Amino acid sequence: MPLDGASSKQPAVAASSVSGGATGVSTTAGGSGPAGGAGVGVGVGTPGSGVAGATAGGVSGASVMGKQLTAKRSLKLGSLAEDIMPGTLGGGEEPFRARLHHLFSQIEKEFEILHVENMSLREKLEAVAGTPRDSTVGERLPLQDAFEVDGSVNKSFKSKLGSAGSKVKAGHKLRAQTSRIVSSFKAQSVVSSLVREFCGHKDGVWQVSTKAGQPIIGTASADHSACIWGIDTGRCLLQYQGHSGSVNSIKFHPTRDIVLTGSGDATAQIWQAAVNWEVPARKGHSSEEELEEEEEGPYEEKERIDVLRTPLCEFSGPGGHTAVVVAADWLPGGDQVITASWDRTAILWDVETREPLHPLCGHDHELTHASAHPSQRLVVTASRDSTFRLWDFRDPIPAVSVFQGHTENVTSTVFTRDDKVVSGSDDRSVKVWELRNMRSALTTIRTDSAVNRLAVSASGVIAIPHDNRHIRLFDLNGQRIARLPRTSRQGHRRMVSAVAWTEDISSNCNLFSSGFDRRVLGWGVCLPPKDN
Repeated sequence: MPLDGASSKQPAVAASSVSGGATGVSTTAGGSGPAGGAGVGVGVGTPGSGVAGATAGGVSGASVMGKQLTAKRSLKLGSLAEDIMPGTLGGGEEPFRARLHHLFSQIEKEFEILHVENMSLREKLEAVAGTPRDSTVGERLPLQDAFEVDGSVNKSFKSKLGSAGSKVKAGHKLRAQTSRIVSSFKAQSVVSSLVREFCGHKDGVWQVSTKAGQPIIGTASADHSACIWGIDTGRCLLQYQGHSGSVNSIKFHPTRDIVLTGSGDATAQIWQAAVNWEVPARKGHSSEEELEEEEEGPYEEKERIDVLRTPLCEFSGPGGHTAVVVAADWLPGGDQVITASWDRTAILWDVETREPLHPLCGHDHELTHASAHPSQRLVVTASRDSTFRLWDFRDPIPAVSVFQGHTENVTSTVFTRDDKVVSGSDDRSVKVWELRNMRSALTTIRTDSAVNRLAVSASGVIAIPHDNRHIRLFDLNGQRIARLPRTSRQGHRRMVSAVAWTEDISSNCNLFSSGFDRRVLGWGVCLPPKDN
């Protein structure tokens, strides 16, 4: 029942006329005015004549308080009318006026009290409804939350479901999802905080990647550059400027200090990722020059960044891609790479010869992502045709399987260490698949925004970046773990394009996110034990 009610610009007016020697009283509760007040009219009739009732409108309070409150008001006003009767029969109007003003003042005070209670209830409802909405598993949370807050409504709803045999399954779904919501109110065992920002790109950052065993991250940006950053210092150690288009993906070699990037110039390139860990020493200057240097600090810092423009090798030419390369990844061993393009194909390349080995065709629309299994010769490709495909290169003749679990663009697909595939889509869902039996998804996670390039930690925690600037953490069973904080002072200001985990426990940051606010953020996330 709305607490503030529907507004009525016309105040309520009540009139009463009684003839034949009888006396009558009529009361009307009017609609609220523009300020949310309420109007009340009281009319008193004398024998043989009709007297128009007085009207009070615009008083602070709720416009409609329900049938029970209306009944209470009618009883109270009826007793007030009985008090008025002796004064009216006495023949003097002054006692009547004074009594009437006194009654209206009491009514006004009562509505002021109701207005205060109304505002208090609204604040409580907003607080209750706002907390679970940020930590939703599905999009129907406000309805489920209302059932959980009001136990009587929940019981009546369940009884209605029980009376209709066709709705039993819906009742089970509701109870299961409500239990998830209730569990979300419990104290979280995950502590997350923003530790460091990596700033320097001049355009949106498409992807962030980590390297095992080294405290560095790599970023790919729409400003035609890729950068390598020191995790502990937040300093850019190397900038690669070998591409002539947006750099859309970046991946470190499993064992060597080389990097693979894919670009909007329709090429993929491998370049040397040798970084200088020493901070460049400043030359001796006078105090005046040092002061000028401090004022121009940001520009001086940019000039000290090591810049690389020449790749070790490039994957292009005959048999290569004819459109934007959106993703690239290393196969186990690092002797082959996979690239995905807007030309609707993926290509398996030989790193030593730089020649294409297998063109992977079959998608109906542009590809959006491609990733390789960490230990087996398996590749998954995602496309805007709402499907993703599993390619098996363990046999001489590659085998392919098509999966149609989503209803919109599939934006990312990644392998987990326990032989599962996790897929994210613009249909606001994330699905977990068993690699041995991928006929149907094991788990479906419903979110409130489109999903971008997600990542799965070694302990099985899925980090989900969203278009709505949020980052949420779930386990492989679909249970919500946490939502990373996002306020005006921390978090991304535009869509989060990608996330990446690092297993380096010596660093304060173990999760990194990139966004179109040109920033990369390093988060410290304390994950629960794996058996949880």
